[in-house]
Formats: sequence, C-alpha cells, structure tokens
Amino acid sequence: MINMTLDEFQTSLQAPTPPKELSLALQGLWHDAKGDWNAAHECAQNQDDEQGAWVHAYLHRKEGDKTNAGYWYQRAGKPFSKAPLEIEWETIVMSLL
Repeated sequence: MINMTLDEFQTSLQAPTPPKELSLALQGLWHDAKGDWNAAHECAQNQDDEQGAWVHAYLHRKEGDKTNAGYWYQRAGKPFSKAPLEIEWETIVMSLL
C-alpha cells in the first residue's frame, strides 16, 4: 500500500502521467479514469497477481466482455461486480491504496 488518499489519487489525474509510486494495478485505474482503456489494460495485464486481476476484471466488465471479466474476477478471488462502474472503480482504488 502507498501513502495516498482517494482524494490525492483523484487530484493526480490532473497530471500528464501517473505518480511513480503507484502499482501497475493503480496505474491501470489511473489511465482508465483518464479515458485510456488500452494503457489501463496493459498495466493490469502486467501485474500478475490478484490486484492486477481485479483491475483486469473491472476493465473487461466496463468494455462489456462479461465472459472475460468473469474469468478475471475468479482469478482475483472476487465476486462478479454488479455495482455501477464508478463505484467499483472507487472501491478498487481505495482497496489498493
């Protein structure tokens, strides 16, 4: 975990690049919030653990690929989310910070 609040994470979205101390999973969520799904997916894909899988699941759910999302939720050890995407994003960010 890093020493950053949700508000600080959201404020960092004004910068052109994510803070260097962020994990790849958090960088993925940062890029997602900036509208760059491909960069977000690449970051999630490159963090080969449950956190990366959780972000990967969220991204495929957002994309509308429920089958692929289900696979990644299972890899993350998380239930398939039914929360609004904005709430799930915030939940994941807060959990990973």
